[in-house]
Amino acid sequence: MTTPDVRPYGSWPSPISAAEVSAASPRLEGARFVGADEPEVWWGESVPEEGGRSAVRRRAASGAVVDVLPAPWSARSRVHEYGGGSWTADDDGVLYFVEKTDQRVWRLEPGGEPRPLTPEAGDVRFGGLTLQHGRLLAVREDHTRGTAVPTRDIVDVPRDGRADAARLSSLASGSDFVAHPALSPDGSRLAWIAWNHPHMAWDRAELRVGRLDGGDGPEWTTVAGGGSSPLQPEWVDDDLVYADDPTGRWNLWRLRFTADLHHEPIAAVDADTGGPLWVLGTRWFTLLADGRVAAVQTNGAEELVVLDTAGGRRALPVDAVTRLSIEDARGTRVLLSGAGSGGAGLWEVDVDDPAAAQLVVGGASPWGAAWMPRSRAITVPGPHGPVHAFDYPPTNPGVVGPDGERPPYVVFVHGGPTDHVGGAASGKIAYLTSRGIGVLDVNYGGSSGYGRAYRERLLGQWGVVDVDDVVAAARGLAEAGSADGARLAIAGGSAGGWTVLCALTNSDAFGAGISRYGVADLRRLAEDTHDFEARYLDGMVGPLPEAEELYVQRSPLSHLDRLRTPLLIEQGLDDRVVPPSQSEAVRDALAANGVAHAYLAFEGEGHGFRSATTLVRTMEAELAFLGQVFGFETPGVPPLELD
Repeated sequence: MTTPDVRPYGSWPSPISAAEVSAASPRLEGARFVGADEPEVWWGESVPEEGGRSAVRRRAASGAVVDVLPAPWSARSRVHEYGGGSWTADDDGVLYFVEKTDQRVWRLEPGGEPRPLTPEAGDVRFGGLTLQHGRLLAVREDHTRGTAVPTRDIVDVPRDGRADAARLSSLASGSDFVAHPALSPDGSRLAWIAWNHPHMAWDRAELRVGRLDGGDGPEWTTVAGGGSSPLQPEWVDDDLVYADDPTGRWNLWRLRFTADLHHEPIAAVDADTGGPLWVLGTRWFTLLADGRVAAVQTNGAEELVVLDTAGGRRALPVDAVTRLSIEDARGTRVLLSGAGSGGAGLWEVDVDDPAAAQLVVGGASPWGAAWMPRSRAITVPGPHGPVHAFDYPPTNPGVVGPDGERPPYVVFVHGGPTDHVGGAASGKIAYLTSRGIGVLDVNYGGSSGYGRAYRERLLGQWGVVDVDDVVAAARGLAEAGSADGARLAIAGGSAGGWTVLCALTNSDAFGAGISRYGVADLRRLAEDTHDFEARYLDGMVGPLPEAEELYVQRSPLSHLDRLRTPLLIEQGLDDRVVPPSQSEAVRDALAANGVAHAYLAFEGEGHGFRSATTLVRTMEAELAFLGQVFGFETPGVPPLELD
């Protein structure tokens, strides 16, 4: 056996380049079985080398990947700003998609050119496209009516190519937000999810059912929710199956339309089948043709299970363990997107033969398993209760660190803040761990995947609980001897960037910080942010104007005199969620305080980076920044100029 080299942590040579990570980590956006007899698999994929264009692709019989939606067309919805459900297709190979530039719905036939199905109408957006019983349903978001809150409804889009606004039938409205339309098999009834400001969908929502009578929309009845958060209704003959969390966990329920609306739990378990509805089109379960249910269940990590008609439960051994979404089903075959040991991918799984699961795209590390760190789920005590995290230690098959030296660590803080990370190493994590830098990915209080009580720990406490939890997790790792407590960094984007800035102004746990489009001023966020999150802070902090003093006290921008930790700031100049002015204010304060920092601004990038050039630049800059602050060389990556 070859004796491994001994090198300082952070300076290990690695074959994993930033460019390869960008190319090897597809951002998948939906998938479908297309075709009646021998269906193909189509999927949506962001293409970094094309500026983040959202393509729709298929794999030809030769094995080559073919673009169904060619450049420069880009299938991307901006409903709720986060989009989702930007395309679907029928078994004749006709693609229906939302074009990024104009937000209209278009139709593309095989061998033809795209034709619009919705008219030019100013800032009117569509998303959540779904074909049901021959009808194309969509969520419409209209910003043209001059109302404080854009109007949203579920519409039936004619598929014949006549872009006439008068022919768009509004099927359901009457709430600030709508999602997950489900048409009954006979076409007479519609079920959907609705919610209103100030709640988010995971706080309080309703499952509504209405009878379609050809008028301006159905007379509807709330059949579940109100004090809970139902999701994803699906019809089974005259019954509805849906997810809901009245018990504190999102479990599956069956609704029978008897005189008293009889709700029956389906295989209740201490895990979540459901999650935050950030993106339209996310699906946590599917009904199989024989009556069984394939479902994603989350309790920290995620797994795919099959529930039989007698209530039995069988876990399927698939590689994907986080970010799971059941995209489509055909017979016993399921399309599952998510991330596993080799990164993000799409799998075709036969629930009766899961060992024969086929990888459609992504999901395989080009560097081999030896370079991908194995996650270790850890739980540490925190001031508000237990804190859950995943530890990814330095991993390199040819190098070890010196005896007596402990590795530097980067604490990852996910966005949301209502979101979740699982125990799957990404290429971005391996980029660091292969160089001798550990990663601790924290599900702080407020994260999903551990039940409603854990999720609601953050209510009224954003900027307090999240900071306390990431500090507790980082210090716990250092006290256990796994990390160098003097070389702890913290990194996060959006809401995660807020926690970064709060942690650096309210604790001394970290020696470096990386903020990607991070929130710095709560009042400015409340004023500037888009409608989907316009009242999010009511729950996370408090309603305005009553809680204005608390907004000022919590905001890092109010305490920039305390900001004495080296910081790397990354910001998209087209960001509509967190405008550049917030990052620029932090940059100016660092300069005034004489603190080492760098500010990287990217033209054409919004809230979340998509361009290959940007992804490569940010990964290399972050590595160089850590090396300069913590005092190690970064072979192959030039130093980052600090101001």
